[in-house]
Amino acid sequence: MKNLLNIAVNAALEGGAEILEVYNSDFAVETKDDKSPLTLADKRAHEKICAHLEATEIPVLSEEGSAVPYEERSTWKRFWMVDPLDGTKEFVKRNGEFTVNIALIEDGHPVAGVIYVPVKKDLYAGIVGDGAFKATDVAPNAAADYEGLKRTAQAIPFPKNGKPFTAVGSRSHMSEETQAFFAELREKHGTVEVVSMGSSLKICLVAEGVADIYPRFAPTMEWDTAAGHAIARAAGKEITDRKTGKPMRYNKENLLNNWFVVQ
Repeated sequence: MKNLLNIAVNAALEGGAEILEVYNSDFAVETKDDKSPLTLADKRAHEKICAHLEATEIPVLSEEGSAVPYEERSTWKRFWMVDPLDGTKEFVKRNGEFTVNIALIEDGHPVAGVIYVPVKKDLYAGIVGDGAFKATDVAPNAAADYEGLKRTAQAIPFPKNGKPFTAVGSRSHMSEETQAFFAELREKHGTVEVVSMGSSLKICLVAEGVADIYPRFAPTMEWDTAAGHAIARAAGKEITDRKTGKPMRYNKENLLNNWFVVQ
């Protein structure tokens, strides 16, 4: 497992380098069928990441190559779930809150994951049963390994140290249902600090212990959450499907997630 995550770490860093080249240029934006933005950065990161992961001989399901028939992928016991650029709207806004997400899924459950934040040079990684960590100042395209990063990084979650109850919300997708949920939290906990953030960084804030809870009552796809879910699980947290009341599962026929809560 650690050897596989080592490959994923390097794939994420090289994907991040491709993204930054586009980010620092005068890039163009296209519109996908679902009306969400698509840039050259998505495509270049996808190609670089897949080149690494395909060497593992484990199937890859990526947002930019997601048209794999369910009849084929339903037979997969283990596969990589990739979002080469999560937070395209944040990328277009140039606020730095976008990530590279890579998860290893086994029997519908995320068991290992990497999230890289190219602008901030932060890298989150974890293996369920082996813990999770946050490494800082990890340069894109740097040769890195999972064990080496883990030795020098901070284990997560961090100590709470008496901070007020904190909820994390989306910077771009705050729904009425989410606002109502926050109101319920205030009735229960009194003062509730709300932190806004883009992309899978919202899940990372809960995994870190910086936030206590993240409700998502708006559409997401499996590749949006898989890597963060793996890291959260490795950090002792969970993503609960609001419809089933159970941990969220992956590789469904419809790759759209139900609403969920991370805590």
